[in-house]
Amino acid sequence: MDLTLKVWRQKNRDTAGQLATYPVKGVSPDMSFLEMLDVLNEDLMIRGEEPVAFDHDCREGICGACSLFINGRAHGPERGTTTCQLHMRHFKDGDTITIEPWRAAAFPVHKDLVVDRSAFDRIQQAGGYISVNTGGVPDANEIPIPKTIADKAFDAATCIQCGACVAACKNASAMLFVSAKVSQLALLPQGKPERKTRVENMVAQMDIEGFGACTNTGACAAECPVGISLENINMLRREYIVAKATSENIA
Repeated sequence: MDLTLKVWRQKNRDTAGQLATYPVKGVSPDMSFLEMLDVLNEDLMIRGEEPVAFDHDCREGICGACSLFINGRAHGPERGTTTCQLHMRHFKDGDTITIEPWRAAAFPVHKDLVVDRSAFDRIQQAGGYISVNTGGVPDANEIPIPKTIADKAFDAATCIQCGACVAACKNASAMLFVSAKVSQLALLPQGKPERKTRVENMVAQMDIEGFGACTNTGACAAECPVGISLENINMLRREYIVAKATSENIA
């Protein structure tokens, strides 16, 4: 296939960016989207031009690093798929493809298609942990947990922290990500000691980072590559209301 790429180029977070147009020829339908970008970068380097910077790591749909906004969709046109697992067979010969970074004030652009997602790390650090006793590793079956609860906790834990939910939301809300982390730990006995302070601290940090408010459009869940459910947002709201109603935090 021969394609036309419109790629966002930006030197750093302090400079203005713009779309640059590049032709790419001889793209195999069996290539992944990132392999196609590798071909583009090889062509650019041969011509003495600077390659396009983009994030990637595992290329197996596990880590979520491949955060690209493709033709107005987070991770591209296929549902339940990360960019690295999106294959070029989903495009047609002669297509024009627009490739942009995540668009959110809380995700400033490092360079080209690479954004700073450390805001997610700071939210996680604010409360996404549990108390553990030092000593030997406890037996896996020491604390009985009903299968339905374990399944819900596991589903929430599958969040790969990619940021697609933020990119897809018109308000750049991080509610789906935060709710998944809160739900995962609130459902399990190990997460009970910090249950109230966790949701208070994580929501407070989310607001500090500058993420927008949730207006329940559902775009986040629709674009999530691992299918995190909106039910987690409902649970986050319940956890937050209970925490604030019984809070010992005077501030």
